[in-house]
This record gives sequence, C-alpha cells and structure tokens, in this order.
Amino acid sequence: MESTNVTLRVDTELKKQAEELFSDLGLSMSAAITVFMKQAVREQRIPFTVSRGYNGETIQAIENVRNRQNLSRGFSNVQELMEDLSADD
Repeated sequence: MESTNVTLRVDTELKKQAEELFSDLGLSMSAAITVFMKQAVREQRIPFTVSRGYNGETIQAIENVRNRQNLSRGFSNVQELMEDLSADD
C-alpha cells in the first residue's frame, strides 16, 4: 500500500500532550492518527474515545465517596457481607 505524508498545524503544547498520551498507550503520533482515521472511515463517524483516565461512572463514584453519598453500609465481618450479597433485595 502506497503511503503519503499529511502535514498538520497544531498548538505546540497540544502536540506535546498528545505525544505523551500516545506514548503511554504504546503508539507513535503517526500510528495514533492512522488508527483514528481507519476507525473513522470504517464507522463513518468520529469513532471512539481512548483515554488513560477514569470514565464518567468512576469519576462519579469517587465524588460520591468524597461527599459520603451513596455509600453501602459497613459490615462487622465477612459473614455479614456474604449474607448481604446473597440477599434478594
């Protein structure tokens, strides 16, 4: 397959951050952009989210713990925990 060059103009700091992220994910800048383009063409849309952070559900759970909301009750021993897990609520 013949390849071609693509020239992009991006903010210097954005490029630095993207290179760091892609490196953490085991990708070069070129490989990451190629993956993005192939997926976009395949799905005919902006295709996916790749992240090294938390998803929305995890972020919400962390906030709940910080705010002491929606916490399950405590257990005195493993038996209590197992009974609670087995209960038909």
